[in-house]
Formats: sequence, structure tokens, C-alpha cells
Amino acid sequence: MEKLSRILYVEDEPDIQMVAQLALETMGGFTIEACNSGGEALQKARTFAPQLILLDVMMPSMDGPTTLKQLQALPQTASTPAIFMTAKVQPEEVEHYKSLGAINVIAKPFDPMTLAAQIEESWERYHD
Repeated sequence: MEKLSRILYVEDEPDIQMVAQLALETMGGFTIEACNSGGEALQKARTFAPQLILLDVMMPSMDGPTTLKQLQALPQTASTPAIFMTAKVQPEEVEHYKSLGAINVIAKPFDPMTLAAQIEESWERYHD
């Protein structure tokens, strides 16, 4: 299994984006390409070639599920695993996100101290 290092992170809320990016870079040692919107993610994904996509569900103009669907249509990210981050984590909501192709759903608010470990664990389970 290849080590996870490159994450495309899409979050429209600057404070949340900053905390998560800092946590992932500091605690996880990941290289993060942060995007403020689905549109920006579609542009950056082509050149960044992420190993994993971390995606906020609720965003203006293009939400997380729509962004994921469009990323899955790009050759560079067609088979890239994705994790959704959302406050909506009822079992049926989680199942819905997984049916869209997400390998996991991380609840918001998240714990910055354990976020990198949660993502690492999802990555390992995905590759088992």
C-alpha cells in the first residue's frame, strides 16, 4: 500500500479550512492543496493529482456530492477515494454519502488532534 501524502481538501469556511489544514500538515505530515470551492477543486485536481479528496458537504454554488461527481468524471481523479466532512452524520445520511463513492464520513465539528489519524485509518481500511 502506498503511503498517503497528497490530499485535495475542499472547504468553503476559512476558519475550518485553516484549522484542518494545519492539523493535517502538522499532525499527519500530509501535503494539502486547499480549495475554497468545488470549482477551484476541479481546476487544482488536474495538476495536483491527489491520492485522497477530503470534501465538505455543504458549500455554496457546488456542494460536496456535486463536486465529487465532477471529480469522478476527470481522468486524473476518476478513481481517487474521497472522504466527506459534515455535521449531517445520521446513519442514513452516512449511507447516502457512501453510496456516492465516499470511503468514509468525518463528523463536524472534528477534533484537530485526531483528524489526521481518522484519515490515515480510512485510507488503510480502503486499501485492505
